[in-house]
Amino acid sequence: MPLEILTVPCLSDNYAYVVKGPDGVCLIDAPEAGPIIAALEQKGWTPGVLMITHHHNDHVGGVEDLREKYGLKVMGPKAEEAKLPPLDMALTEGMNGGEGEGYTEPLDVPGHTLGHMAFHFPNGGALFTADSLMALGCGRVFEGTMEQMHDSLQKLAALPPETMVYSGHEYTLGNAKFALTIDPENTALQERVKKVATLREAGEPTAQVTLAEELATNPFLRCGDAGIRATLAMENASDAEVFAEIRRRKDAF
Repeated sequence: MPLEILTVPCLSDNYAYVVKGPDGVCLIDAPEAGPIIAALEQKGWTPGVLMITHHHNDHVGGVEDLREKYGLKVMGPKAEEAKLPPLDMALTEGMNGGEGEGYTEPLDVPGHTLGHMAFHFPNGGALFTADSLMALGCGRVFEGTMEQMHDSLQKLAALPPETMVYSGHEYTLGNAKFALTIDPENTALQERVKKVATLREAGEPTAQVTLAEELATNPFLRCGDAGIRATLAMENASDAEVFAEIRRRKDAF
C-alpha cells in the first residue's frame, strides 16, 4: 500500500503533512490546528500519531488542539523534550517503528535547533525534513553549529536519490534567487527556478521535491562543486568551510 501524503498549508508559509499508510494516519508537525483538521475531515481520516520535528512554535502551535480533538499520541525529539508540548513518546535515533510503507526512522539532524529530527519512511520513499534540508536551501543555524548543519545535510544527502523530500516552509522562490548568485552556470538550477516561479504564480506548493533534484540544484548540497567554489574564491577550502560561507551569504541576502 503506497503512502498517501497530504500537503497542508498553515500560517503564512508553513506546511504540515498528513501521511496515511498501512498502519494508520500520522501527522508531521502542527503549525496550527484548523487547516489540518479541515484536511482530515475532507478525507474522513482520524490521525493516531503526531510527530514533531523541533520545538519552534510555528511547528507546534496546533499540538494541544489536535491532541484534544483526536486523542492522538504525540512524539518528538527527546533532546528537545523540555521545550516541546508534553510528549507521549520521546524519540531518539534508532527508535524505528511502523509497518510496510509506514515504517519510520527518526533521524537526528541538528543545526537549526540542537535536537531537530527528520522522519524518513524508507519503504515509502518519503523524507520529512522541516527546517533542516529545505527546497533549494536549508534552515538557519540558530542553536547548533555550521559544522553540525553541514553534517546533517550530508546525512540526508546520502539517502536514496529517488526519495521525495517534504520540507516545512514555502521558501523555494527566495531560495532559488539566492542559489543563482552562488551557482549561476547551473542549467538544472536555471530550469528549476523557472518551474518554481510558474508553480508559485499558480498558487501551487514547491517545497516537495526529489532528493535527486535537490542534489543537482541546492547549493548547500553542492559544496564540492568546482563552479561554486570558483564563485566563492574558495577552491582549496573544505566542504564544511564552503557550506559555512554559503550560509553566511544567505543570511545576509
